[in-house]
Amino acid sequence: MMDRDAREERRRVQAEGARRLTESGVLDDLFDKIDAGEVELGGSDGLIQQLIKTGLERGLQAELSDHLGYEKGDAEAVLHPNSRNGSYAKTVASQAGDIELAVPRDRDGSFTPRLVPVGSRRLGGLDDMIVSLYAGGMTLRDIEHHLVTTIGTEISYETISKIVDEISEEVLTWQRRPLEAFYPVIYLDAIVVKIRDGGHVRNKAAHIAVGVDMDGVKHVLGIWIQATEGAKFWASVCAELANRGIKDVLIVCCDGLTGFPEAIEATWPDSLVQTCVVHLIRTSMRFVNWGQRKAVAAALKPIYQAADAEAAKAALEAFAASPLGTTNPHTVAAFENAWERFTPFLGFPPAVRRVIYTTNSIESLNYQLRKVTKNRGHFPNDAAVVKLLWLAICNIEDKRARERARERGKPASERKAPPKLIEGQITTNWKQALAQLAIAFPDRINPYL
Repeated sequence: MMDRDAREERRRVQAEGARRLTESGVLDDLFDKIDAGEVELGGSDGLIQQLIKTGLERGLQAELSDHLGYEKGDAEAVLHPNSRNGSYAKTVASQAGDIELAVPRDRDGSFTPRLVPVGSRRLGGLDDMIVSLYAGGMTLRDIEHHLVTTIGTEISYETISKIVDEISEEVLTWQRRPLEAFYPVIYLDAIVVKIRDGGHVRNKAAHIAVGVDMDGVKHVLGIWIQATEGAKFWASVCAELANRGIKDVLIVCCDGLTGFPEAIEATWPDSLVQTCVVHLIRTSMRFVNWGQRKAVAAALKPIYQAADAEAAKAALEAFAASPLGTTNPHTVAAFENAWERFTPFLGFPPAVRRVIYTTNSIESLNYQLRKVTKNRGHFPNDAAVVKLLWLAICNIEDKRARERARERGKPASERKAPPKLIEGQITTNWKQALAQLAIAFPDRINPYL
């Protein structure tokens, strides 16, 4: 993931500096002119552009002075072999629009500016803006139009595409990074995206794995694209995760896909595979008459809320013998067929049940990702999907972190910012669940503590 901690620290330092400057009263005259309409903040030649221009030109002059070995106007300048030689005009694109700079130069042409490198036509902040817009779901054409209409900067489609492609190497490194040897819980699920394949646009499955480490911190372990979601491909995903360092997993939560548990156990034979109860209920309700759905849903609760597997079996038999059960044999068959993979969570206390009975931990992530992918008709290739999903996860986390930072210090009852979506999420439920899992499986967990 992106280095969010470093960016948050930079934002904090900048905010503190701005606060001190404001409180000093140095900016009071400027604020008065802004309020009176004498000074414009944005737009061409606005205050923001002029501040950026002044700051960059001052920095370039400082770089040249360091290169030459003397300050401008120094009486001993004639003693130095090299000297200043005027400047040349250069236009750079920035987050505030196009900025005209006077770049200084030296007599023998040996000065190479670092602040605005030779050949560079964009400031770094603009690249970050483009990547952020892309992560938010905007297409390259949308970004091109957005930059022209908002800040008046024209950047070609090809240039924007190159800027976005520059993160591909970072995504590849993230996708291949080594993983921890043991995860107490891993969630596996997939979402459907449209991808161009040859001359056709086809639905493909983006497979996503989320692991919870020994500290209760959730991590996206990887994203893989395949034509369809199948047990065979999930087996290859598990094998890749094992090759990246995962030696053992205590519990793997997944949906009711045929052959899925066997695919998982082929890589981690000692793992406990838990079928998502929510998926199972949906499957069992598939052929229930619409008028009976509420009654059937209520009648199923004693089964998956039972104290143990024996009580659940008795509740299922009671439902099967009831009028609702005899009318809906498919519902009974769905639970019977999945019984071996449905019942493991019933052997755990409530804190553990809450975190393993369903794949909702990854479903909430999928919901956020679908909001990003739905803005696009389709993706040009598989790599574009992985790149956007990775960026979207980073973008969502950054946005939520800013909202939480604004509410820091308020009473818990007044905080409305959403919690961490995936990276770094630690909840009270997970702390309790991991403590209880350590008691239930000491031989499996203690070696990794």
